Amino acid sequence: MNKRPRPPTLELEGAVGAEQTQRYVLRLYVTGLTARSTRAIENVRKICEERLPGRYELEVIDIYQQPALAKGEQIIAAPTLIKKLPLPLRRVIGDMSSTERVLLGLDLRPAD
Repeated sequence: MNKRPRPPTLELEGAVGAEQTQRYVLRLYVTGLTARSTRAIENVRKICEERLPGRYELEVIDIYQQPALAKGEQIIAAPTLIKKLPLPLRRVIGDMSSTERVLLGLDLRPAD
């Protein structure tokens, strides 16, 4: 028995629906409570609350307190945001003040 392929519009709707329910696992590596680190934390939280409400897990890691974690992830600059899930893994470096750059790093489309 032959299965009929789904119409392209149904496939697109399915992909959009899946994108809106995916959970994001993020790690933000910072260096202490500097102004740059604090700004990065605030910016990432704001973006996640606006674009991923209830669908993200954000772990903030101070590389001064947990240097082994930073070494394991090969962190060479801070702040660094790593998107662990969904794949592919992505990195964004800086204070996360460029919302467009962070959205691109998270594979999210900017709001129109």
